[in-house]
Amino acid sequence: MPSYSRLDVDERRAQLLEVGTDLFTKHSFEELSMAQIAREAGISKALLYHYFPSKEEFFKAALADAAAELAQRTAPDESLAPLEQVRASTKEFVEWIGERGDAYSKLLQSVGAVPELRETMTAIRDVTSARIIDGLVPDPTPAKRAAVRAWLWFMDGVLLDWIEHRDRDADAVADQLTDSLVALLDAA
Repeated sequence: MPSYSRLDVDERRAQLLEVGTDLFTKHSFEELSMAQIAREAGISKALLYHYFPSKEEFFKAALADAAAELAQRTAPDESLAPLEQVRASTKEFVEWIGERGDAYSKLLQSVGAVPELRETMTAIRDVTSARIIDGLVPDPTPAKRAAVRAWLWFMDGVLLDWIEHRDRDADAVADQLTDSLVALLDAA
């Protein structure tokens, strides 16, 4: 029987989210059980349920933790011109994904399994598209709004290809993504 250590609430929650993030890097949502997560964290399943009432809540908390880190890392540098803000934020995003390639791939696999996660991803994309439109598009139209939203989905395909092949550097991927956004907006 593993020995359990007593941590304060914030320390335990942070430890559980760290373990969860690691596990969700290696396994899709469907592949993990709360018992497995508890074992990996070195705690009882009952204690895990005390912090997170369901696997969905645990996964959402791990995703929210990562999303907060990502939002901070990709915040626009307002000293730059609008297009350069997008380019710099996109580069930060690509580098962040590069550090978590397996987790990103597993996340995209898992989002389909949990409706709340789809809602979370949609909310993140809505905030991101609004940020881009507000900062980059002086004359927003429905076609340009659609182009920005489509670009966010296009990014997944480019990033999954990059994760699989790793045959380009992050700068080249970020430049391709930014240039494709500009092209989509020009076409709209």
